[in-house]
Amino acid sequence: MRIFVTGGSGFVGSALVRRLVAEGHEVTALARSESSAQRVRAAGAVALRGDLADLADAAGAGWLAHLADIDAVVHTAAHMEFWGPDALFERLNHAPTVALHAAAVAAAGVRRFVLVSAASVSTGSQRSPVVDESTPEGRPNIAYSRVKLATERALLAAPAGSTELVVLRPPFIWGRGMATIDGFVEAARTGRFAWIDHGRHTVDMVHVDNLVTALVLALTRGRPGGVYHVTDGAPMPIREFLVPLLATQGIDVSGSRSVPLAVAAPLAAAVDRAARVLRRRTAPPLTNWLVSFTGRDRAYDITAARRELGYVPGVTFEQGLAGMASA
Repeated sequence: MRIFVTGGSGFVGSALVRRLVAEGHEVTALARSESSAQRVRAAGAVALRGDLADLADAAGAGWLAHLADIDAVVHTAAHMEFWGPDALFERLNHAPTVALHAAAVAAAGVRRFVLVSAASVSTGSQRSPVVDESTPEGRPNIAYSRVKLATERALLAAPAGSTELVVLRPPFIWGRGMATIDGFVEAARTGRFAWIDHGRHTVDMVHVDNLVTALVLALTRGRPGGVYHVTDGAPMPIREFLVPLLATQGIDVSGSRSVPLAVAAPLAAAVDRAARVLRRRTAPPLTNWLVSFTGRDRAYDITAARRELGYVPGVTFEQGLAGMASA
């Protein structure tokens, strides 16, 4: 297949490009800088210089012409932060995604558009310990997730022509090269790390290579308009996840202090609200999202992905840790 990938030099995108090239696909990846282009070429793909921001002006996105020769688009690129106003994510994530999808639909050869969304679209007012694709999402508690949900809905409602849309919802993505571990490392090194309820609450995650497996499957499998949660299939108490994960970075949080959820939740709500009123550019040390992630039980049912995509997680927790420890 001829596949166009956005975010091809990023954490997920680069792993996807390497897998696709290894399997014999012709891959073109969008690169907004020369350094990104070099990473794409090193992975064996063709680097197409351009920026999703170009889509704000259709005339400025000359690279869209390349979609005429593409069989499928995999959209992994996104501005990902746990803090910020909705307007920022609407400008950087929502508008370009809607425009890219519309362009793919208009290009007669594009048969599949695979969107990497986020399982966090249901992190917020939805408190069910286990959710699947039929569970109402509620209102997500960070802008990134609210906008991801709005984008899913916009694409599912948009004219599709002969282009089939498949949406994947990964939770916390981990593995060698992950950037999201940095915040936990910094908190531990500065003495700000703390468990909620001693880290007993269930968390779900997906190794980057397992997510890539699901993305490759979604190129040819799954219902048009299908939405699928994709995880490692092994939710666990967050202590059992974070202690060995951070140990790969030389950090020991096993003896860190603990705060009861009954204390952390209202404190986070007050701190989060104050920071928003003050329009802080960076997140405060305690937020509603952090309490949701570390202090509330959450797992995702991947029955639909197993049944309709043929998805089977191939990388175990132990294998993923070994890969990070050898980095």
